[in-house]
Amino acid sequence: MSTIFSIGIYISLFQFLLLLNKKSKSLSDKILASWMLVICVHLTSYYLHLQGYWEVYPHLVGLTVPFPLLYGPLLYLYVLYSIKPDNKFSKKDYLHFAPVFISYVCMVPFYFLYSAEEKHLLDSGQIDDYDTFSTILVVAFIVSGIAYAFYSFRLLKKHQTIVEENFSHSDKVSLNWLRGFIGGIGLIFLSAFIVLLSRDVLGVHFPFNPDFIFYSILIFAVLILGYFGIRYQNIFVDNAIVVHTERTKATYQKSGLKDEKATEKHNELLRLMKDQKPYLDPKLSLNNLAQSLDTSPNHLSQIINQFEEQNFNDFVNKYRVHEFIAKASTDSNLSFLAIAMDSGFNSKSTFNAVFKKQKGVPPSQYLRNQS
Repeated sequence: MSTIFSIGIYISLFQFLLLLNKKSKSLSDKILASWMLVICVHLTSYYLHLQGYWEVYPHLVGLTVPFPLLYGPLLYLYVLYSIKPDNKFSKKDYLHFAPVFISYVCMVPFYFLYSAEEKHLLDSGQIDDYDTFSTILVVAFIVSGIAYAFYSFRLLKKHQTIVEENFSHSDKVSLNWLRGFIGGIGLIFLSAFIVLLSRDVLGVHFPFNPDFIFYSILIFAVLILGYFGIRYQNIFVDNAIVVHTERTKATYQKSGLKDEKATEKHNELLRLMKDQKPYLDPKLSLNNLAQSLDTSPNHLSQIINQFEEQNFNDFVNKYRVHEFIAKASTDSNLSFLAIAMDSGFNSKSTFNAVFKKQKGVPPSQYLRNQS
């Protein structure tokens, strides 16, 4: 077990250093780096406990007790600032860490007034000075983890809308991988609730230490979080992003784009898509296309939504699907994947998902039906 903890500590520290040295760091990168450091310190503390160092150095006891209260806020803020262009915390963001601050304040007497022997006795359960506090803290851990996981899911839905409004590709700007990760975090806290309820309320005795399971899952989560977090390309870096709002006729009337001008730009857009085929570029973005049309990303987004009744992602992929069908119908020597890549798609999974969304059936079945 100590080997697993050692791996988790080194990996979280390594990923913290990688994020720290990442070029063009966004605020979300900095939050993720902070989270990796928190995990590293937390795992190190528990590892020292397993190795018996808390008995030798009792002043280590309780130093990281409030750390689990950091996971929920850091997850939420990471998702939040992955979908916001801001590069600085707002004042209210610091309130998410208030429970951690309050916990440490409550533990001040333990840290500074208890002797080493008293700390050892409390850690071994021979004195119960902090029993009520510990119970409150455990409840706070569980409620915090589940609540922040829920609100992070809601933020991801908003993020997906922004991606589809601005990009024709989503592999490196999508946070879909976080859905599974958030679900895992929520599952850890839910499992902790069930275990604690069974052990402390119902009196169930487990033949193993449940902490090993929770920390093992956390170490696995570090691998996922670090890999995708480092790979993730912040959508606001070097991009003019249109943040989606609910569009109404009144909203468009206030945009400054007159009907005649909008119609003219729409016709120009259709000519550009037909003649120059910008959709063949897998990395085509709303910003790039707007520059080609000499208009703003906001106005182009309005034109696509108003005239095509689609978001940018669906609009561009519609052309790619038509391109694929035209090429596949005339060239049977190339594989579907090769034709898809030539049509502007950047991965097999994206191509299959888009094609089925647009046509209702997989590409092979569609072409068979057409022949």
